[in-house]
Amino acid sequence: MPTQQAFVFAKPHANTKQVQALIAAKFAEVGITVISEGEVDGPTIDAKKYIDQHYYAIAEKATIKKPSELNVKKDKFSETFSEDWDKVLAENRAFNALDACKELDIDGKELDTLWGQAKANKKLVKMGGGFYCGLVEKEGKAPIYSFNAFFMEMRGKFTKEGESIHYYVVEFDPAALKWADFRGKVLGHTDPKEAPAESLRGKVNADWEKLGLKAECNTGDNAVHASASPFEGLAERHNWLAVPIGDDPFGKELIDGGMSEEMIKAWCVDPQVTLEDGSRGSIFDALEDKDVADCKATCLAIAKKN
Repeated sequence: MPTQQAFVFAKPHANTKQVQALIAAKFAEVGITVISEGEVDGPTIDAKKYIDQHYYAIAEKATIKKPSELNVKKDKFSETFSEDWDKVLAENRAFNALDACKELDIDGKELDTLWGQAKANKKLVKMGGGFYCGLVEKEGKAPIYSFNAFFMEMRGKFTKEGESIHYYVVEFDPAALKWADFRGKVLGHTDPKEAPAESLRGKVNADWEKLGLKAECNTGDNAVHASASPFEGLAERHNWLAVPIGDDPFGKELIDGGMSEEMIKAWCVDPQVTLEDGSRGSIFDALEDKDVADCKATCLAIAKKN
């Protein structure tokens, strides 16, 4: 049976030497081998749009695509804002979140505040899963429409000058450590307050001051990220480290099983696909916490339906 490989990183708010030492000690304790590790700084994350690809489903609307490229539901738009979408587009009054910051001369934190005001004033509409449009109003500026503007503050935590992540490519034996336990017991619950005391998120949350953090942890700033499945590990290595699909261990497993490299690459941004039961859903969600053999089998089964 092949080993399980994951991509792990200390988030910018928790990327201290003390946290790195804690991660290394925890991996050694549970039999996780570090294959490689390194740093990626904020300006590089910004320029290469690594974090945008990482959170593609949200970032696609916020930073990657322009409003004209988005599938805006015109009826919902007009019902909410009493305006015609095509007219707004023609008059250049719609911007993705990245361009909205430039248009209004504000940063991601300020945009997030304006987005919150739009939500409070009910000038916000959901177009689909992870897809929101809001009327953003800054005093002294003409109102503009933007998309998924909440993403910018989170993005800024990764892209600021002086910030960085410390990443690890790790592997472990599925007979010794199940993927569900890797995430639940080694990494810990998404909310660090709910994480086991001996997990990485639990330990960092309890000792954040001693570990050199500037503030305590929360659900967003929860110290450490790790792949949710062997497939997500493949997607993250492909994104952050530019590992070709065919050179990746799990990528090779899928190609050997009959999947095309084109389909694997398309799945790396977590599209909605036809699942085994015929329903539509997230490929990442369908594979979450599956061990490598089961993950491969599920991928190949779903591939046949798409």
